[in-house]
Amino acid sequence: MWAATVARNLYQRTRASTGIISSLSRTLQPLAGPQTSSGRTAGSGSVFLQPGTGAAVATQTRSVSSLQPRRRKHKKAQKGRVPVRTGGSTRGNYIAFGEYGIRVKEGVRLSAETISAIHTMFRRKLKAIKDLKIWLRVFPDIPVTTKGTEVRMGKGKGAFDYWACRVPKGKIIFEMKGSGLNTELAKDAMRQAGFKLGVASEFVAASDLTRQPSKCDMPPTTIPFQQAK
Repeated sequence: MWAATVARNLYQRTRASTGIISSLSRTLQPLAGPQTSSGRTAGSGSVFLQPGTGAAVATQTRSVSSLQPRRRKHKKAQKGRVPVRTGGSTRGNYIAFGEYGIRVKEGVRLSAETISAIHTMFRRKLKAIKDLKIWLRVFPDIPVTTKGTEVRMGKGKGAFDYWACRVPKGKIIFEMKGSGLNTELAKDAMRQAGFKLGVASEFVAASDLTRQPSKCDMPPTTIPFQQAK
């Protein structure tokens, strides 16, 4: 009789704890962020109790390993082309935040995975630098879809695969700055980053020529129209 009572109590406690865990997992599931077609989450979430009221407050943070827009009006987009600046625009061609940067010499479409890999390489190679700051000047906000091999034409657009961004020629992608960062270390890190880009790139150091000029010193952004005679 005593053994049966103990077994019944253990069974009831096990069911109660299982119900609490399942309800907690259902509550925390939306905080992990939306998932892509590959099953990767878009962000990490955390829950803490608000002092005084005891209410649960959820916060969501974005990491470099999951670069994607928070929301988008349309789920899919056309492929498009890398923009070619024919009007003299210089937006994003100058160093604005850090002391060193990497600039592409050709137009390219970069994926979020490539940008994350470059950022991870920077953190590992320059982990000994104190107060290291890295700025990302581009952001992957264009959805790219793919279809399987040997698939016939038609049947609609393919499924979502990854996020990408179009980078025009001459634009700076990364900038960095640190108290113990010198030119040699930064140049070597940017050289390794160029291997992952897949296009020609160059190392840029902050100077009077690479800093963003004032509006009075900038060239005109439009070519004056000349009427043909």
